[in-house]
Amino acid sequence: NSDGLRTLIDTIDGINMKEKTMRYPGHVEKIMVLRETGFFSKEAIDINGSMISPLDFTAKILFPKWHMKEGEEDVTVMRVMVEGKKDGQNRRYTYNLLDRFDTEAKIPSMARTTGYTATVALRMVGEGVFDGHGVFPPELVGKEEVAVQYMLEGLRRRNIIYKETIE
Repeated sequence: NSDGLRTLIDTIDGINMKEKTMRYPGHVEKIMVLRETGFFSKEAIDINGSMISPLDFTAKILFPKWHMKEGEEDVTVMRVMVEGKKDGQNRRYTYNLLDRFDTEAKIPSMARTTGYTATVALRMVGEGVFDGHGVFPPELVGKEEVAVQYMLEGLRRRNIIYKETIE
């Protein structure tokens, strides 16, 4: 389980919500060692007369090492499942995504699935498809069917394809 639900916890009246993140084998154990030994603390400590938080130190050391190396490719896998009642009937909507590194354009999947989503959202606002004012979390934008279809079609044109099933 991870903490990706963000605003959903406050905006959706759901009984069972969870978000999970897959990592490579051994990832959790390595992160736990860093956490348990204080590397994620935000409280500044004195290191040779300089005050620095362990989290800032950890980020400075690790982030440069977390870049993809030449020849490496990533993959993005996502499944969104929504269950409930619609018109008195039990329904389950499932959206599956499998996206891979774009070998031709040399664009990582994570960049494609996040960056293209952001640019489609900007176009949606710019074209007046979604005309809400202020800051809107995605789940509130998604209440408007026209906005959902615009987003899915915009991503589809960039070969990011969500497969929907309804049960």
